[in-house]
Amino acid sequence: MTAHPSLASVRACVFDAYGTVMNLGDLSTEFAAALGDKTAPLMDLWRRKQLEYSWLRTLMGQHADFWTVTSDALDYALSSFGLDDPALRARMMQAWMAPCPYPEVPAMLDRLRAAELKTAILSNGSVTMLTAGIGAAGLTDRLDAVLSVESVGRFKPHPSVYALAVERFGCTPAEICFVSGNGWDVAGAASFGFKVVWINRAGVPQERLPCGPDVVLASLDNLADILGA
Repeated sequence: MTAHPSLASVRACVFDAYGTVMNLGDLSTEFAAALGDKTAPLMDLWRRKQLEYSWLRTLMGQHADFWTVTSDALDYALSSFGLDDPALRARMMQAWMAPCPYPEVPAMLDRLRAAELKTAILSNGSVTMLTAGIGAAGLTDRLDAVLSVESVGRFKPHPSVYALAVERFGCTPAEICFVSGNGWDVAGAASFGFKVVWINRAGVPQERLPCGPDVVLASLDNLADILGA
């Protein structure tokens, strides 16, 4: 199968974890009974604050691992909605240790590896979070590497994070296909020099940032096809 022209030189495929390989939408479903009509706005606020805190900590030089950032963001979200339920909070945090993968992920990774493409996760997640989540999803043996920002003490989209994949695979940025469902992550990876595939499941507009994706897909189903796998 012939690869998409812009991806013909790719030797490794590197994935964002949360919202790309792992389905964060399942978290809303899991806690809908407890949160009721607060589910969607609270979960949206939790995720937004999680990302904002990661970016702000990097700008301030005040790094904390993603578990701490996620915890702080949840506390803000719960407080914003007047909720004080330690048991619910504990359950919501624990859900990040075993998020469900999108259903097409295992077969897609198998195809890439059969085509001798290297595969990896490059994530803001802490090593503990990623190890647990990838293991629970049955993906451990389908990945050549799991790379966490903890190696550099900064969060994406800082260039030092994307450089971890270049160092791991010993190739140029243009030989790496970076795959993300997050528009800001797409822009950061493209700015670094990766070939980038944006998984735009929700059909949202492209971010108004200097760099964008080489290819846009609605899911991971056709990723192996465009990589010639």
